[in-house]
Amino acid sequence: MCVAGERRRYIRCVRGLAISAHGGLERLEYRTDLPVPALRSDTDDVGSAVTSVRPGDRVVVNPGLSDRTCEYCHAGEQSLCVRFRLLGEHQPGTMAEYVVVPATNVRTIPEEVPDDAAAAFTLVTLTAWRMVVTRARVRPGEQVLIQGIGGGVALAALQICKQIGARVWATSRSEEKLARARSLGADETVNTATHDVAREVRARTNRRGVDVVVDTVGAATWPASLGALGRAGRLVTCGATSGPNVETDARRLFWNQWTIMGSTMGSDAEFDAVVAQLREGHLRPPIDRVYPIADGRSAFERLHAAAQFGKIVITI
Repeated sequence: MCVAGERRRYIRCVRGLAISAHGGLERLEYRTDLPVPALRSDTDDVGSAVTSVRPGDRVVVNPGLSDRTCEYCHAGEQSLCVRFRLLGEHQPGTMAEYVVVPATNVRTIPEEVPDDAAAAFTLVTLTAWRMVVTRARVRPGEQVLIQGIGGGVALAALQICKQIGARVWATSRSEEKLARARSLGADETVNTATHDVAREVRARTNRRGVDVVVDTVGAATWPASLGALGRAGRLVTCGATSGPNVETDARRLFWNQWTIMGSTMGSDAEFDAVVAQLREGHLRPPIDRVYPIADGRSAFERLHAAAQFGKIVITI
């Protein structure tokens, strides 16, 4: 049903992508009859209590929602909130003309930031920043292995590690993606279709291994990630696109004194940090392709096929 707000002179429907039922990508539909999300009973652009932004401001959105009341939120760890939710997973997402979010979840950006870069930036860069800077605490000169280069978080992690001054290894099954990773600063690349990653890393480091592994893939890369990890190494993971269940030999874990850590999204302070980078022209995400929203299913099909290098953007 379409909604006619008090401040609109005509009935307006929202265009967007919607999932009609459980199933595959065939359930993803482009619709022109979605209801306008409302702050209250009308379609105000900014709530009456909001002072940090005003109508017309260009903003980026942090899609992680916290209740701002639990002990973790009070400690400044919003992504650990006991009621943490994500736009597009736990409630409607952003692939629509109108989205309602708390003012605490947006930051203003300057006009010179391109729309596609702004749209592609927040989730992956915030996630990678927490993984690399906060959790793994990567230092200049350390060796970092990033599994599955081509994905958004992996590429953001590459950019952040290079900015810190680390030596970066990147893996992929695609020689084209590895070549593009080298053009972005990757120091070492390993083709997982033709080489054993752990054995190759050990050979090139004189059996030492790497200091940090950034793994967003899960079950398919877990054995190689641990096999490439040196003594006192740190493995940080934020995803399980190839499967959630992994096996770890506890003897190797304690003998090598590894640290294995999970990471999800980021805090308000980390959000401020990455947006500051964006405003200064740093960490701009590589864009793979841009699709109009009416062709949104094709964008997801490309993502499902793992054919992309960088972020896929949908325009409205």
